[in-house]
Amino acid sequence: MPESNVPTQVDVLRCRIGTDVAFAAECLRSGGLVGMPTETVYGLAASALQPQAVAAVFDVKRRPHFDPLIVHLSGIDQLPMVAKEIPERAYQLAERCWPGPLTMILPRTAEVPDLVTAGLPGTGVRIPAHPMARQLIAAAGFPLAAPSANLFGCMSPTTAEHVRDGLGNSIDYVLDGGPCSIGVESTVISLMEEQPVLLRHGGLPLEELEQIIGPIVIAAADPDAHDRAQPAPGMLSRHYAPRTRMQLIPAEAEAHPVPGIRNVLLTWGNAPVAPGFDRIHSLGPAEDLRICAAGFFAALRMLDALAPDVIIAREFTDSGLGRALNDRLRRGAAGSEQSHAH
Repeated sequence: MPESNVPTQVDVLRCRIGTDVAFAAECLRSGGLVGMPTETVYGLAASALQPQAVAAVFDVKRRPHFDPLIVHLSGIDQLPMVAKEIPERAYQLAERCWPGPLTMILPRTAEVPDLVTAGLPGTGVRIPAHPMARQLIAAAGFPLAAPSANLFGCMSPTTAEHVRDGLGNSIDYVLDGGPCSIGVESTVISLMEEQPVLLRHGGLPLEELEQIIGPIVIAAADPDAHDRAQPAPGMLSRHYAPRTRMQLIPAEAEAHPVPGIRNVLLTWGNAPVAPGFDRIHSLGPAEDLRICAAGFFAALRMLDALAPDVIIAREFTDSGLGRALNDRLRRGAAGSEQSHAH
């Protein structure tokens, strides 16, 4: 008999990393979980239409069920499988922004399990730009639910090794597509109402979206949102957190270490830095925040691994990709403060 591609227990314990798309697709068809490369961050992929597979994603990530998942498609032809009553502006955005780092919240079909949407009537959908991700979805034969492939609330993974380091032997396979080119999660926009609403800043700046469909409302922060269904992932005030306490400084302020403890600095551009840091890491030039974003989570992981007493992190100018990077910094700092308060 031919050898099965379904992973053995030995495979699972090793959590193999490789480039075998066919094997990864077979894992997914058998209800398994696969680390999937995208241009934004690595996702933890499972069939979006199998409730048991979706439940396994929540279990492995230790993710609360009120935080919904994003459904990934191989092409626009799969959109009617998961979304209905699709507005014209969704097609306008799809034509200009897909494949790419844009998630649209659209009315869901009955085939999408409640667990994917946290019981809400809309589902987030996108077509990733990473060719290996689209190959995997096409080979599996169904859309994939794929939140970031990390434990809930922790820093997002941007390499295959980050996935294995974070999830260990709890998933079947990690498909290695190299480092993520964008490095922060997708922008999320809701088209459930007449007025488009931006729910999460991400890899596609707000300004570019408004050039296509006009004014977009930015969702207000909800401080009491931690115990109810979220309209999109990544909206909780404490998220993306390193283990080390993180302290933020304004974009143009001089960076000073905290006296008497080990300090590391995460910065960018040519802003002034006082002496006394144990390590300084610059993400890139002020002129190109795409470089800063691509290396953001990897740099934060590297500094966190040094086990300093505090990470001093410089905020960005609050426009373009700077909004998405500031969003990750502020939620990460809030999450690190919460963990150190316990």
